[in-house]
Amino acid sequence: MIRKPEAFRSEVRENMRGGAGSVRIEHLWEPGSEMKSANRMVSRLIIGPGCGIGPHRHDGEDEIFYILQGTAEVDDDGSCRILTVGDTILTGDAAHSIKNIGDDTLVVLAMISTHKPN
Repeated sequence: MIRKPEAFRSEVRENMRGGAGSVRIEHLWEPGSEMKSANRMVSRLIIGPGCGIGPHRHDGEDEIFYILQGTAEVDDDGSCRILTVGDTILTGDAAHSIKNIGDDTLVVLAMISTHKPN
């Protein structure tokens, strides 16, 4: 199955999880109806300068951020790091947040997957 960018379902969330500003979420694939895997989200996040997603957790899930464009500050369970194009982070059961600290738009591929049952 192929999908062109103009077909992505898109939404804007203000102050997402207590973060500053707005985040546009472009849903690349929808769970359940399109994906048969344990992915809950496969999306591209578009985050303007100074904007971000506040601290949150994904108990029983993993979240992967992959930086496609821009510069991000990521807090992973109290450890703050700067990520740039090509960097990735795996989070989940710990609190984490992401913020655009650059002058350009931050573009992030974000995937959330549920843990496999034992």
